[in-house]
Amino acid sequence: MSVALVSHPDCELHDNPSVGGYRHPENPSRLAAIHDQLIAQGVEPWLFPIQAPQAEREDLLLAHSAEYVDSIFRRAPEHGTVDLGDDTRMNPHSLHVARLAAGSGIAAVDWVLDGKDRRAFCAVRPPGHHAGRSRAGGFCIFNNVAVAARHALERHGLSRVAIVDFDVHHGDGTEDIVAGDERILFCSSFQHPFYPYSGSTSGAANVLPVPLPAATDGSTWREAIAKGWFGGLRAHRPDLILISAGFDGHLLDDMASFGLVEDDYRWITDRLVEIAEESAEGRVVSILEGGYELHALGRSACVHVQGLLES
Repeated sequence: MSVALVSHPDCELHDNPSVGGYRHPENPSRLAAIHDQLIAQGVEPWLFPIQAPQAEREDLLLAHSAEYVDSIFRRAPEHGTVDLGDDTRMNPHSLHVARLAAGSGIAAVDWVLDGKDRRAFCAVRPPGHHAGRSRAGGFCIFNNVAVAARHALERHGLSRVAIVDFDVHHGDGTEDIVAGDERILFCSSFQHPFYPYSGSTSGAANVLPVPLPAATDGSTWREAIAKGWFGGLRAHRPDLILISAGFDGHLLDDMASFGLVEDDYRWITDRLVEIAEESAEGRVVSILEGGYELHALGRSACVHVQGLLES
């Protein structure tokens, strides 16, 4: 199995202002932590490097309204920062970097679908799953995974895709974009009640939410998502599985209150690969979302990539 690592050094240029004298949790060190672990564990030499391209306006319109996309382009600052609301800001580099993050999923989908026995992991920022059709939020400017999913459907002619989001926060932006699109099955597990205080129920048949309380441990999480997702995923028979890979449910990550560990992330990776083998020729594209305790993030992302390689 060949696995691409899609990234770009400019992803470090987007930064969020410090909060109360402390560095913002969504900062450039997150990507360094992942790359360091991939090297330390001997994984990096086995990955095929791809430099993420910028998503063009027409790419972003696959998931976002024209009014929203144009407003982001228009509001991008030449100096200082612009507050988009809900703890989401842009500096002079952020538009470029957000376009790279969205473009990474496009490039990953293109590469995976252009050959056999291919998967990809996009180590990019800012994350995307809180960005809705017409709004930013939760550190997210463009919805990277939704752009990638619609790109696979509209430009590669796939019939069905699945988005699986195991970030500890509900992917409210992704649900806003894909709910009702029967070509896309959206599976999401998350702490509830918790930011963004949504997702526990959905009126859309193509959404499979698994809300779980604070202090959920790995065994409870595994049982709940196996029951809540796997039958629906197999019935959907996706041609491609896309993952919103958030690692902020880790026991050491104080951005939430789950008790997951590295073995849990390897377990879900292996299960999703198994399902992808059944209907999608093993094709998986994973895009980084959350994960803010740097050591836990690096280790968790590394075992996830190892799963993509070895499963």
